[in-house]
Amino acid sequence: MTTARPTDLVGTVVRLALAAVWLVSGVPKLVDPVGTAVAVGAYQVLPDAAVPVVATVLPLLELALGALLLAGAGTRLVAVVSAVLLAGFVAGLVQAWARGLSIDCGCFGGGGPVPPGEEQYPLTLLRDLGFLALALWLVVRPRTLFAVDRIGETPAPAAGTAGGRER
Repeated sequence: MTTARPTDLVGTVVRLALAAVWLVSGVPKLVDPVGTAVAVGAYQVLPDAAVPVVATVLPLLELALGALLLAGAGTRLVAVVSAVLLAGFVAGLVQAWARGLSIDCGCFGGGGPVPPGEEQYPLTLLRDLGFLALALWLVVRPRTLFAVDRIGETPAPAAGTAGGRER
């Protein structure tokens, strides 16, 4: 028998927030594949031939992660994939900053080269680390409310009853 715990409520808010992040970041990238390719290429870490592939797959992956989190399906696995992807984004930002590249991250669409001094590396890193913290919460505590993952769980008996029967 299962009962809702306070951490289930926190986890639900975290799950839905991370779902929103993926959905809001994936849609603009999907709608503007050329801009997404420019943003991906601006990091200067991939071979030119890989840039359009990543620019095509990335928004689809982000939208899939968002949809799965919204439904609460495979929450822990989706959180692990989210954490790996976010760690990759953080690493990409750190290397761009360390190399002195002047780019906008393209995290929520747009992106690419920007004039020197217009980069937002510290704020973008803090934001992405916050998103990573959300994903890690769900890796450790994937149990949430209103989730496909919970289908089939036996509800706890109502208060004031013994095993579901009136006392």
